[in-house]
Amino acid sequence: MTRTGKVTVVGAGFYGSTTAQRLAEYDIFDEVVLTDIIEGKPEGLALDMSQSAPVEGFETKVTGQTTGPAGEGYEAIAGSGIVIVTAGLPRKPGMSRMDLIGVNAKIVRTVTEQVVKHAPEAVLIVVSNPLDEMTALAAKVSGFPHHRVMGQAGMLDTARFSYFVAERLGVPVGAVRTLTLGSHGDTMVPVPSACFVNGKPLAELMSADDIEALVQRTRGGGAEIVGLLKTGSAYYAPSAAAARMARAVATDSGDVLPVCAWVDGEYGISGVYLGVEAEIGRTGVRRVVERNLTETELTALRQAAEAVRAKQADVASL
Repeated sequence: MTRTGKVTVVGAGFYGSTTAQRLAEYDIFDEVVLTDIIEGKPEGLALDMSQSAPVEGFETKVTGQTTGPAGEGYEAIAGSGIVIVTAGLPRKPGMSRMDLIGVNAKIVRTVTEQVVKHAPEAVLIVVSNPLDEMTALAAKVSGFPHHRVMGQAGMLDTARFSYFVAERLGVPVGAVRTLTLGSHGDTMVPVPSACFVNGKPLAELMSADDIEALVQRTRGGGAEIVGLLKTGSAYYAPSAAAARMARAVATDSGDVLPVCAWVDGEYGISGVYLGVEAEIGRTGVRRVVERNLTETELTALRQAAEAVRAKQADVASL
């Protein structure tokens, strides 16, 4: 196994620490750095993860680093080729992703400024909520080329949709292919024309009403988990999606994944970060991949773009 490069996860909560663990267990990086503002937390978690290496059989170095309000400690991320930003407050029951916008915007702005200072060549993967707005903010603050800033949303939403379909039909999850585009929220756009089970169109296996019910459950997938946990939000599936994106970058795989990416002309949409399929490689988003959508799907995607456009413009001033 050839290990190369350094990846940083900012934020050592459940989401961030689980992402760091997955990245370490991939055993493809020289080093995984985990940072947090809570003194000792990232160091303790990194030590714990490192002690799992003999069991899991990975050699990646895991480093924890406490950071301060004036940027203390961020020198540990120097040279990172990928930085995953998970920092921010999680949702509580009854909260929407948009309820987090004010506080998390300040956090994401501060983190991004430190990334620019210490890891100016990194690909940024943003997972802080509200996702589309925080991705746009990180791009603006960093000044990075748009292809080096993307957000994690579509992979998670698509995974949730696929799981719900598999559960409903009683089939293995590997038999299901689904796709969601648009925003990570109320204007999420399911793409029924891209949904198949064992190669058969989903519409042939489920009624329109049943499909719509699963779509609605997918839109509320995060809130459902928040409501059950009561003191936190989802992190197993989200961390799997974020780590998978980082792996595609690190290995220069060219995998086509649903992510929040800069759209500039595709689908007749320009100048906005939006959930689309994109080819991912070492430089981030190589290109947005357009698929043939139905008129209904295309209309919904364009409506989602306009819905998030105004919010992304507003958040730039926060």
